[in-house]
Amino acid sequence: MNELTDLTEPTTPAPADPVAWPQDRTCPYHPPTGYDPLRDGPGLSRITLFDGRPVWAVTGHGTARALLADPRLSSDRRRDDFPMPTARAAGVRDRRVALLGLDDPEHQTQRRMMIPAFTVKRASLLRPSIQRIVDELLDAMTAQGPPADLVSAFALPVPSMVICDLLGVPYADHEFFEAQSRRLLRGPTAADSLEARAQLEGYLGDLVDSKQRDAVPGDAVLDELVHQRLRDGELSRSEVLSLAMILLVAGHETTANMISLGTFTLLQNPERLAELRADPALMPAAVEELMRMLSIADGLLRVALEDIEVAGETIREGDGVVFATSVINRDESVYEDPDALDWNRPARHHVGFGFGIHQCLGQNLARAELEIALTTLWERLPDLRLAAPPEKIPFKPGDTIQGMLELPVTW
Repeated sequence: MNELTDLTEPTTPAPADPVAWPQDRTCPYHPPTGYDPLRDGPGLSRITLFDGRPVWAVTGHGTARALLADPRLSSDRRRDDFPMPTARAAGVRDRRVALLGLDDPEHQTQRRMMIPAFTVKRASLLRPSIQRIVDELLDAMTAQGPPADLVSAFALPVPSMVICDLLGVPYADHEFFEAQSRRLLRGPTAADSLEARAQLEGYLGDLVDSKQRDAVPGDAVLDELVHQRLRDGELSRSEVLSLAMILLVAGHETTANMISLGTFTLLQNPERLAELRADPALMPAAVEELMRMLSIADGLLRVALEDIEVAGETIREGDGVVFATSVINRDESVYEDPDALDWNRPARHHVGFGFGIHQCLGQNLARAELEIALTTLWERLPDLRLAAPPEKIPFKPGDTIQGMLELPVTW
């Protein structure tokens, strides 16, 4: 049995009663107050899921980065012992999830195919296209006049249009796949999620079939998958559909939530916003700090394939492990005054994009979109402000990607 002997989180006693996971945030950009015992406790402690199952919560920054890179933890959610945070998630555990739900070597094979589409160079080449999309959306929003819902008018269509261009998915169908993505990620029941997945699979299947009939393929990612990987037998049709689905759903949902929640957070921190407006060169650092602060993907899930000794504890084979990213990214031993925004802190080593082999494939594209969207938003609308009291604006529950359900603004 291997040991991670160099990782010793503070030996503060664990909470007397295990914390329930997940919980709703009381402020959209801070961890739930119910997670306070995890913040005050050791870097590894016990929590309970919706069905009462006890699992490990990783909350220490050093322990998290070590374990996220540890091959003894599996991401295969089809395993019976894989931890599921909700009844909805448990109801779809047998469905294959490309990239995120695979272990090496299968994961590595798929990721290697996708890397060329998401490099720093590719993201840089897409910047003019992203800027055009952002400008056109702000043109339309300002032409209509205030007030506006920034989620539907800007935060959601920016990444939707970008990922459609990249994948080769018709943006004309965006209302359909955005609606199914919402049902998939936060439908009230497992049946809703299953139906949404079936609808998306049917839609993408028709698109794959159409692209197979094209005599001259396009240059989008899905065209390459169909005309090379599928044609040459490197991927099956079901694998192409699974990859297309995860890229389409994750490609617009995560960045849309960062744009909306990032905007809300900046409006609630006017001094930091003023610094950004005075010096737009701070925006890359601000994006990293917002990724750390907001931790929209709160709760990365794994299961132990064998015993692992870490931080004075033993994670047993078959134990579930939850990486509490909102707590990890507020580790006071790494981030001074972690509840405050600070553009000058070195925040690049946060785990907002995950870490290890499953670190977000699209992080370079996401950074480009966030930098351009937020910079241009404040340049074009310097008087942007909320059009409703902040406490009245609805945000998403704790069992899904965090963000704003709507964001009424005026200018």
